[in-house]
Amino acid sequence: MADQSKKEKEKEKGNLSKSISAPQAFLIHLISGLGLAISLWVAHNFYSINLVSHPSITLRLIWIVESAIVILIYSRFRIDPQQCSYLKAVVRGILALPVGALVNALGAIALGAPVGIQYLPKTINWSLLMSSFTVAPAASVFGSSWTYWQRIFAETKPNEPLEYMICIPAHGAVIGGWFGAWPMPLDWERPWQEWPICVTYGAMTGYLVGMLASSGFVLANGRRQRLKED
Repeated sequence: MADQSKKEKEKEKGNLSKSISAPQAFLIHLISGLGLAISLWVAHNFYSINLVSHPSITLRLIWIVESAIVILIYSRFRIDPQQCSYLKAVVRGILALPVGALVNALGAIALGAPVGIQYLPKTINWSLLMSSFTVAPAASVFGSSWTYWQRIFAETKPNEPLEYMICIPAHGAVIGGWFGAWPMPLDWERPWQEWPICVTYGAMTGYLVGMLASSGFVLANGRRQRLKED
C-alpha cells in the first residue's frame, strides 16, 4: 500500500514536470507582466490616476486584472486534472485570494504597516494584490496539497518548472515589498513614501525580477532533464 502511494506521488511529480516547457513559462510570465503594465496604463490614460494620487483605486484595478490573469492561466496547469476540473481550479484560486490577502495584511501589520480606518482600503487592496502574486497561483495549481505548499513556501525548495514559476516570483514580491518599505520612515516628506505606495512599487519590481529569474530556472531545468535522458 505504501509502495503504491509512493508510485502515485512519483507519477504525479512526473506529470507536473512535463506539464510545462520553457517557452510556455516565458509566455505565462510575459502575460502576467503585461497585466501589470496594462492595468497601470489604463489607470493613467483612462482614469487619470496612479498609485501616488489615488492608491486605493489604482491598487484595486491592478489586483483585479492581475488576479484574473494568474488564476485563469495557472488553473490550466493544475496538478490533479483527473480529480479537479478547470472550473474547480479557478474557483479555488478565487477562494484563496482573500485568504492570502488576510495573511499578507497580518504580516504587513506585524512588520509595522499603519493601522487605522483611513488606511484600511489601501491595506485591503494592497493585500489582495500581494495575494495575486503569492497565494492565488499556488492554490490554482496545487489546491490543498500540503506537500507542495510546504516545499515552496516553508522550505523554499522548488524542484519542478511550475514550482519555480510560483515560488520565485512570490518570494520576489515579498522581498521587493520589504525593500520598498525602507524609505517610508525617512523624513523626505515625499508623497510616494505614504503606505503602501513605495511598498507596492517594490513588490511589483520584485515580482517581475522573480518571473525573469524563474524563467531562467525553468530553462536550466529543461536542459538538465534532456541531458539526463541522453
